[in-house]
Amino acid sequence: MKKYLSLLLILCLVTGIAAFAGAEDYSVKVTAPAGAPALALATLAVESPDDYSFVTADTIGAAFAKNEADFIIAPLNAGAKLYKAGKSTYRLAAMVCWGNLYIASQKADFKLEDINGATITLFGENTINASVTLFALEQAGIAPANVEYLAGAADTQALLLSDAEAIVLTAEPALTAAKMKNDAVTGYAVNALYKAATGYEGFAQAALFVRAETLAGHPETVKEYLKKAAESCEKCTSDVNAVAEAAVALEILPKVPVALKAIPGCAIRFVGAAEAKEQIEITANIDLTQFGGEVPADDFYYAE
Repeated sequence: MKKYLSLLLILCLVTGIAAFAGAEDYSVKVTAPAGAPALALATLAVESPDDYSFVTADTIGAAFAKNEADFIIAPLNAGAKLYKAGKSTYRLAAMVCWGNLYIASQKADFKLEDINGATITLFGENTINASVTLFALEQAGIAPANVEYLAGAADTQALLLSDAEAIVLTAEPALTAAKMKNDAVTGYAVNALYKAATGYEGFAQAALFVRAETLAGHPETVKEYLKKAAESCEKCTSDVNAVAEAAVALEILPKVPVALKAIPGCAIRFVGAAEAKEQIEITANIDLTQFGGEVPADDFYYAE
């Protein structure tokens, strides 16, 4: 009897080990631009920083071409355009950032109506950010006399701080950093104008993409990771302190005080691809050239 029980115990142990060995043990690799969109995954990244790469925004396109990262955070329109052109196998998994743009000035008693007949300086000529901003202003009946462009939000932030009469488009966290340097700075969310025009809370700005090979080879891992990503995004509202500390530890943002004030204005919210489709198409139709000439095809959207 003892011999039989011993054999049974050994069999159970062998079976358990085999089952454990057969279980998937796959660590996903993620690439994201350093800045506001990376906040979506900050509390995940701080737990396993070796699995996350934070790059400059102008190099995120190379991540698609390399086809190495399992997940990429990038501007929605960039991923959609590459997919349509056959230059990327990455499909849309979820929207994670819904617009961190602000129109700002240090003019006394600055109001959006002050833009009428004035010059406004945007960042990113021929980008979806510029297109959405101009659309939102037009729908609000605001017409600048002249639109000028600088390269990025850091450039318009510098102009905002150096020119007391300038009216600029900036973004979080640059706006918060500017306010902390000069409390005369006033900012208005482009999202407020966008909601007035469309009825939606924010535009489809930055997204989480998943590699086709990862979907095919590790479908359960993808599902599990997306659940964790949703939880991480939710913390940008429910646990700002944790996100701020993670963002500073990862050097996504410079200081905790800046992060604490900036995160709420970054519009981080996880919405699955299928659920976000209607809002995506509204954003795309503002400037279809940013999406390759048409709204994304159905096979661009990942759904469980």
